[in-house]
Amino acid sequence: MTAGDGSLPAGSDPIATPAVPQAGLLNIANVLTVVRLLLVPFFLWLLFTDGTWWRIAALVVFGVASFTDRVDGQLARSRNLVTDFGKIADPIADKALTGSALVGLSLLGDLWWWVTIVILVREIGITLLRFVVIRYGVIAASRGGKLKTMLQVFAIGFYVMPGPIDLLRWVTMGAAVIVTVVTGLDYVLKAWRLWVDGRAGRTADGR
Repeated sequence: MTAGDGSLPAGSDPIATPAVPQAGLLNIANVLTVVRLLLVPFFLWLLFTDGTWWRIAALVVFGVASFTDRVDGQLARSRNLVTDFGKIADPIADKALTGSALVGLSLLGDLWWWVTIVILVREIGITLLRFVVIRYGVIAASRGGKLKTMLQVFAIGFYVMPGPIDLLRWVTMGAAVIVTVVTGLDYVLKAWRLWVDGRAGRTADGR
């Protein structure tokens, strides 16, 4: 039979699984990511307001914003809502939240500036690296990256939390810094491999 009488084109697979369409840009996972970004200035306002109860309120907002990171990722994977926007916007939202918290805590004198600088240099550097190699592919968040984010969230939370818990703060922030540096080096290696493979593919195509 021919294509004109309703048959399949020659060489096609009649039982092939149809391609799953990519989720639309406006979905619950992406909405939660945007909400996390919008909570950042509200958190900072609470953080810089004097008073124990304001600190507790800042901790609650930070916790809610951080929780949306876990929820939007689970929803994106379980409901097939993964989009290129989400792959890029999600880590940016994470960095906006943690970065603003680190800078705010350092400005208040609660956290050493060298810790903030080390973490921010890694986070900003990796984000820029993602955009540099995006023409060759997207580097999705790894398990190590998720562990890094979790440690940073807990460490920052302990620093925001009022009370005499200095030892707990130092231990968790120290672990966060170590994992942050190690995973940063891992991302650099992945980006290098992606760039090399992409350049090799373009050369093979004669471009």
